[in-house]
Amino acid sequence: MELLRDVVVLLHIVGFAVTFGAWVTAAVSRELRFTRTMDYGLVLSLVTGLALAAPWPAGIELNYPKIGLKLVLLVALGAVLGIGSARQRRTGQAVPRPLFVAAGVLSVTAAAVAVLW
Repeated sequence: MELLRDVVVLLHIVGFAVTFGAWVTAAVSRELRFTRTMDYGLVLSLVTGLALAAPWPAGIELNYPKIGLKLVLLVALGAVLGIGSARQRRTGQAVPRPLFVAAGVLSVTAAAVAVLW
C-alpha cells in the first residue's frame, strides 16, 4: 500500500512538471499559447490529487485546509487554461499576456503550497 501511495505522489509531481514545463516552454519561445500538454498535466494532477486526498491508509490525518486550497488553485488554473484555450481556438491569436502569466503563477503557487505548507 505504501508503494502505491508513493507512485501516486510521483505521478502528482509529474502532473505539475508537465503543466509547468509546457508553460515554461511556451514562455521561453515567446509564443503565448496554451497547449494540450498543459491540459494533460492538469488532469493528471487532479486525478492523483484526489487519490491522495482519500484517507486510504487508515489512521492518516489529512490537512483539509491545504487540500482545499490546492483544489481551489487547480480549479482556477483549469478555468484559466479553459478560457485561454477557447479564446485561442476562436480567434487563432495568442493568449493575452495576463491570462498566460496567471497560468504560470497559479501552477507555481500550487507547488509552493504543497512544499511549504
